This record gives sequence, structure tokens and C-alpha cells, in this order.
Amino acid sequence: MPARSSTRITKSVVDRLHPGQTVWDAEVKGFGVRCQASSKTYVLKTVHRREQKWLTIGKHGSPWTADSARREALRLLGIVQTGLDPKAAQPDRSGRLRMRELCERYLHDHAVPFKKPLSVRSDRKNIENHVIPLLGKLYVEDLTRADVEKFQLDVRDGVTAKGRPTIGHKGGSVVTGGPGVSNRCIALLSKMLNLAEAWDIRSQNSNPTYGLKKFRENCKERFLSATELDALSNVLIEAAENETESPHVIAAIRLLLLTGARLNEILTLQWGFIDFERFVARLPDSKTGARNLMLNTAAIEVLRALSRQVGNPYVILGKANGRHLVNLQKPWQRIRKAAGLDGVRIHDLRHTHISIGIANGDSLATMGKLAGHRNARTTERYAHLAEDHLRAASERVGRRLKTAT
Repeated sequence: MPARSSTRITKSVVDRLHPGQTVWDAEVKGFGVRCQASSKTYVLKTVHRREQKWLTIGKHGSPWTADSARREALRLLGIVQTGLDPKAAQPDRSGRLRMRELCERYLHDHAVPFKKPLSVRSDRKNIENHVIPLLGKLYVEDLTRADVEKFQLDVRDGVTAKGRPTIGHKGGSVVTGGPGVSNRCIALLSKMLNLAEAWDIRSQNSNPTYGLKKFRENCKERFLSATELDALSNVLIEAAENETESPHVIAAIRLLLLTGARLNEILTLQWGFIDFERFVARLPDSKTGARNLMLNTAAIEVLRALSRQVGNPYVILGKANGRHLVNLQKPWQRIRKAAGLDGVRIHDLRHTHISIGIANGDSLATMGKLAGHRNARTTERYAHLAEDHLRAASERVGRRLKTAT
């Protein structure tokens, strides 16, 4: 790294430079300006993943002044702090931004500051696995409707899959395509291009994703039957008795089923959130913001049976001291295989909780509230279960009245 300087880079400082001189800024570490035979250039010297990066910001003169170059240096240093490569977030020599650079700016300036970590991780995965491979080299301002339509079809058809390992994800998973992935990539692309307009990178009202029809997705809701629930229960009891799985893994699965909570809500649950007297966990943050997770008697029993770790605030303990369990997928794969539940996802435990409530006569509004749905339309996917319950009630009333008429 360059030595610290006592000089703040200003226009007058730049004007006094002679060929061969380099001045480093006193305020922004690594920000400097060097004078060559025919030009004066603003630079940034930093480290990314233990590798030194020398970034050229631009030549002195329009659009780069000492102040604008310093702001750009601060922006690039902010990108380094988030773990991203600052070099990928720079415009090319023409000054025009490519899609790969827009992706980096979207993550740094919008996703990381304003979205939840799981959403950021999902965005990053779709960007690195689909957007950059297919659109990364195109200039943002040149992206057309035809480019977007081709991108939509290519992601649906798995052009970016080809059995490649998923970037940034563990566990041997591979990149996949399909209608659902394509729809989410288009939604992500639409947001990035709206921001590009707000940032004056594209002209106003030029978003080529506007009005693009989404692909029809196959319904993924999977509800466990009574027989499947019994099989799962038996496997969990056996795993607890034989100690083949951690008691915290078993508790996590039981709590997911008993409360209908989201996976991250259970994995990050802390003892301090739980009010045992009122049977509620007051979650300070969730996918839909702060909410109260209702705890029934069975869930309270599961919680009371768990051991606590001194100095660890989390309910579901991980292997590392002071941390919560991070990966429930691997133990779930073993448990569902033993129970004969091939293809059942962890999220289907939440679906099962909601579906049982609706099938037993609880309203869509009630179950949506319990599940923490922010939008009523999210709960409407279970409407057919409510109709089945009403139809059965109608039949019971009909049989009773038939004898009286």
C-alpha cells in the first residue's frame, strides 16, 4: 500500500504536478494521482482477497476532477469491503457501463444496503450464474427487448446450466434453469434496469423488460399426508433415541412443522425472543419484517427440552461455539430418505402446517397471519383447501337437513 501523505489532493495540487510525480491523498487511503508525460491520472491502490489491485479511475479533466475521483475511490473501496471485486465494477475505457458492471453496482449500492442477506445471496447467485454469463458483455444502454427475450428463453432452457457447479454455493449443487429461475432472473433484471434509469445510465422509460410475460410455473406446494407425517415422526423419534442426529437438528425440524415458520426464522431464533408465558416468539426481523411467531403447546415442549449453551443466544445450536446451525439440508436429506419422503423439501413442512390449519376450518386470513404472509395473495394458493373444508361442511349440513325435509 502507498505511504500515508499529508496532502489532500485538490485541483491546485494536480495542476502543480510534474511528469513522474505521484501524490497520495491524506484522507482516502490508496487514492492518488500520478503525472505522466502527456496526462495526469487518478488511481486507487487497494487489496482484494489478499491480491493487490491497482485501479485506474480516469484522466484529470472532464468528467474527472479531484472531488469526483475521490468519490469514485470511496465507492470502489466500499465495494471491496463487501467482498466484491472493484475492478469488475469499473466502466471500460469508453466510459460506458457494461451489464456486468451494473450488476456489481446493483449489489453494492442497492441489494446489500436495502435487502435481507438471504435475498442478497439469491440475487448474487442469479447474477453470477445467469445474468453475467449471458448479458455481462453488453453495454447497459444498448440492451434491447430482443436481448431480454433471448435471455429469458436461454435461462428457461438451461443454457447456463451445462452441469456447472453453482458459483458461491457449497454442497455440490449445480446451476439449473427452468421457468421459475427465468422468472426470477427477469424480475431481478427489471429492477437493475430501473435503477440504471435512476442513475442516468439509461434513458428514462426505456426498460426492455416492461410488459414481458412470465412463464407459467408448476405448483411446488407439497403437503405431507397423515401417513407421511407418521413416518417422519417415527424417524425423528428413532434418531433421537439412537442419537444419530443432533437434538438441535431434530428440534429444528419439529419446530418448522409445528409453527409453520420459515427456515431462517427457526435457525436464527434466540432464547431472548421467546415469551414462554404468552406462548410467542417476538422476532425482531424476518422476511416480512418484525413479527410475532405463535408457539403452541407442542412447540413449547420442544423448546423446553433443549439444552442451552452458555454464551450462545441461539436456540438451534451449530457446531461452532456461539453460533447457530447453518446447514439443515444435509441432515434433512438423511431424515427424509429414512422416512421415504423423497422430493419433500424443508419448506414443505411450512406448507403442511398451513394446509392442516385451513383444512381443519381456520380461515385463509388467520393462517396467513400465523404464517407471516405480508400479501394476502400469498395465502390464496391454499384456497382450494378451504373450499374442500366448506364442501365437506355443506355435505354434513345437507345430510342433516335431508332427514327433516
